[in-house]
Amino acid sequence: MKIAEVVPGAEIDGTLSRLVAQAGVEDAVGTLPPVDRLEAGDGAAPWDYRPMLRLKDRYQQAGFDLGVIEWRPPLNLAKRGLSGRDEEIDAVCTLITSMGKLGIGVWCYEWMTDRNWVRTSTSTPSRAGSVVTAFDRTAFDAGPPELGEIAEDQLWENLEYFLRRVIPVAEDAGVRLAMHPDDPPLSPLGGVGRIMSSLDGYRRLLQTVDSPMNGITFCQGNFRLMTDDLPAAIGELGADGKIFFVHFRDVEGTVDSFTETWHDAGPTDMYGCVKAYRDIGFEGLMRCDHVPTMYGESLSDVGYGTLGRLFAIGYMRGLIEAAGKES
Repeated sequence: MKIAEVVPGAEIDGTLSRLVAQAGVEDAVGTLPPVDRLEAGDGAAPWDYRPMLRLKDRYQQAGFDLGVIEWRPPLNLAKRGLSGRDEEIDAVCTLITSMGKLGIGVWCYEWMTDRNWVRTSTSTPSRAGSVVTAFDRTAFDAGPPELGEIAEDQLWENLEYFLRRVIPVAEDAGVRLAMHPDDPPLSPLGGVGRIMSSLDGYRRLLQTVDSPMNGITFCQGNFRLMTDDLPAAIGELGADGKIFFVHFRDVEGTVDSFTETWHDAGPTDMYGCVKAYRDIGFEGLMRCDHVPTMYGESLSDVGYGTLGRLFAIGYMRGLIEAAGKES
């Protein structure tokens, strides 16, 4: 396993990239520019080959090997099965084809319709005055969904339609699709069903389309809310090499009310998780996620402050080295 860091395209030449490089990180998890900021200058979308080639070249010039794209073209019509979904899926196929040509091997995506990760607090006090994010179901109120409620069965039907269109393209391109969990793993949430919220949901995902390209982003904080035994879940779901990418983080509490923790201060056996990844032969990228905001840092980029990332990188490196010496 290799430690990576998410370095947004806009920050490739910035302070974050320089500091994580000094911390020994050589692998990057990349993002795409927003659709309204086309880089090509010729009307091409960010996921077309030429903008992607320029993007990868920028990461290489900064000293990073770009191994994962953790961003996506618009997908809400596809998730909801609405008119226009085929055009959205075509854009995903273009992205995957471009990634394959450039040797970018993993695409991290999710199936959360209408909203992405949700928190009800972005300034919960943590160690020595640092702050973290938190979620309380009783405090969550998003109002009725603009596009109406949607049930889990419909989301499964739409996901299968999507996968049957996209997986053959991924197989041709040699790009693995790594499904991220719902965050939080609750269904329904604000009238919207969520299907990547349990171990059973992931078992079903892997059975829906049998392909070596169909797999998992193992985001530990979300899986921690699905099970009390993360190392066992890693061993089961990753037994056939189906864990393609890892988000290394921890939470305390329950799925209805939880708080992010420092990476070394949560309830999970983090060393046990690293050993479990080693035992399944995981050789992919692992990045820290949802770090605390530390003294002097702004809350404008909550969960992704620089100082917390540097702390997590050192902590992860120590766990990986220790696990390697034990084997």
